[in-house]
Amino acid sequence: MTRLLGGQIGLEDFIFAHVKGHPKEVDVTKSEDALGLTITDNGAGYAFIKRIKEGSVMDQVPLIAVGDHIEKIDGESLVGCRHFEVAKKLKEIPKGSTFTLRTVEPMKSGFFNIAPSKGKKGSSSLGSGKQTLRLRSSGPATVEIPDDVVNVATDKINNLLESFMGINDTELAQTIWEIGSKAENPHDFAVGVDESDLQMFGFTDDFIFDMWGAISDAKSGRLNQVATDFNEQF
Repeated sequence: MTRLLGGQIGLEDFIFAHVKGHPKEVDVTKSEDALGLTITDNGAGYAFIKRIKEGSVMDQVPLIAVGDHIEKIDGESLVGCRHFEVAKKLKEIPKGSTFTLRTVEPMKSGFFNIAPSKGKKGSSSLGSGKQTLRLRSSGPATVEIPDDVVNVATDKINNLLESFMGINDTELAQTIWEIGSKAENPHDFAVGVDESDLQMFGFTDDFIFDMWGAISDAKSGRLNQVATDFNEQF
């Protein structure tokens, strides 16, 4: 599991085994800067569509669905790419151009109609669903109660990524927060970004400063006080 899933899984997330099914190839016209996708990966070189924003460009594309493996863009194989690499390639497609997207739909099982079992008095035996299962590269998996400061900070960073990249990426936002949470000042944060895989995105100095502002506000509690002002966009 630690190799298959290198990040976080919320207990309310839909977890499935992706058995390759029907391949689909569609032409997509990028009529807006943001395609409306949230992308994740399994840590083994396969990127998947996690969410599609309602009313977005991708929401209007027939056949494409949540759970699809993004296999190719314009014939270029994306097998072996992390989710942020796929997001970067989609971001770099010029607005107004048309590209060919090939995805692979997972085979459907008979389990998706089965509801969670209920405990006494109709309560779910699965708990509140508010915990987070964290799988680490070393050490045992742990179940953690989410920190409201972290949640609000990653939501804010995600909103900034939406404006900068045009693609929502919660896992990338969490990675940025983890780097920023260890930094003492904007310089340390910028160095941390440059020394990580994030340097491939070529974030501008202004954007780094904006992200640091969100992180420092979260650390001081200012973001937490106005948490209701921020909503995650998909």
